[in-house]
Amino acid sequence: MNNYKTQFIDNAIDSGALKFGQFRLKSGRVSPHFFNAGEFYRGKALATLGQCYAQAIVDAGIEFDVLFGPAYKGITLAAATSVALAEHHNVDVPYCFNRKEAKSHGEGGTIVGAPLEGRVLIIDDVITAGTAIREVMTMVEQAGAQAAGVVIGVDRKERGSSDKSAIQEVEQQFDIPVVSIIDIDDILTYLNTKDDMAELVVQIKDYRQEYGV
Repeated sequence: MNNYKTQFIDNAIDSGALKFGQFRLKSGRVSPHFFNAGEFYRGKALATLGQCYAQAIVDAGIEFDVLFGPAYKGITLAAATSVALAEHHNVDVPYCFNRKEAKSHGEGGTIVGAPLEGRVLIIDDVITAGTAIREVMTMVEQAGAQAAGVVIGVDRKERGSSDKSAIQEVEQQFDIPVVSIIDIDDILTYLNTKDDMAELVVQIKDYRQEYGV
């Protein structure tokens, strides 16, 4: 497993963003793991997070003109990733994000930061049902821009309403790549190195057997 993947998991666990236990999801399923990027709220953790996103983007080789972070969690992710790309990869790219409600005064509009134009790389934490990403795709299309891909933190590799995951559905519907820093297999690989995590590994494998793709 790549160093930045391990770094991402360590950072997520230390920050409380990656939790293990019993978590009821919107789908009604009870999952043994849960990820919430809102827990990366300290400077060092956020800097590390941005470096992991930046490395995943560089490794994926996606060509793009602007980073877009959907409100609200994507805003911080896009900013941190833009900084990390500039500082660690000498890639100086603009970023922008949307407001939930249009501003009627000042500069107005719903987009803040760089113009939403050219090839747009969307930065978010997870894709659960794909609803949020579809809303972003509408914004990109209305701006006359083109989606270059999506980068997320964690791929649960879990079925949605069909036999495909929400990520697979997004890739198929919009013909764009969806890149994740880690997926559930990476988490299992990480946990298998820990002597006290054997029971949790079994729980996650059982969950995957039932709901995984």
